[in-house]
Amino acid sequence: MAGHSHWSSIKHKKAAVDAKKGKIFSKLARLITIAVKEGGPDPDANLRLRYVIDQARAANMPMDNINRAIKRAVGDTSADKLEEVVYEGYGPGGVALMVFALTDNRNRTAPELRKLFENHGGNLGQSGSVSWMFNRVGFFSIKKEAADEDAITEAALEGGADDIAATDEYWEIYCAPSDFESVRKALDEAGIPYESAEVTQLATTEISVEPDVARRVLKLISALEDHDDVQNVYNNMKLTEEVIAELNREV
Repeated sequence: MAGHSHWSSIKHKKAAVDAKKGKIFSKLARLITIAVKEGGPDPDANLRLRYVIDQARAANMPMDNINRAIKRAVGDTSADKLEEVVYEGYGPGGVALMVFALTDNRNRTAPELRKLFENHGGNLGQSGSVSWMFNRVGFFSIKKEAADEDAITEAALEGGADDIAATDEYWEIYCAPSDFESVRKALDEAGIPYESAEVTQLATTEISVEPDVARRVLKLISALEDHDDVQNVYNNMKLTEEVIAELNREV
């Protein structure tokens, strides 16, 4: 499993750029709307809303914006038309992609995403074509200098983590999605700061790519993420330290 932090660092840099554009705030507002419609406006009683709020705060979305989005969602009947759809396909080099979207019109979103795939050397596949290569997991990354291994291990296991791995710079913690909140609480109570915390799709089957292919896949991912309906894009690229260094200079 180790190495997920590499892709997270690239993704978070792009998120920072998107935040400057304001695009990420509008997408987060839609996620807040869906969460409120499903479980109500109280984040203490609505775990999904609490998680989206955490995402919004990590993206530096002001609390005033978050609170306004929650209030609007309470009386927003247009949210009833939104549905969550997962699109699956392949990018350059055979890299598998899972695209999570919120749409009010599948007949519009699907062909638009298909065109994006085709324009960037990929193809949109059928449902189930790549999802078998991913598992939904809770994930935390912690800078190695933030805490010692024993403290991290103790807190993670106490919270119910399934696995702890190490990269050159990070400790990585993996858990079942249902244990995400308990692991986070254990880390918080132990005073261990984490660089990222999310419920994500983790590739179980990875494919190694060269810099040129990685660059082309990254352009496809950027194009998909720029689509108004797309919320998250996951991939199964396996990146070496050299490729990571080159991509980090370009993002």
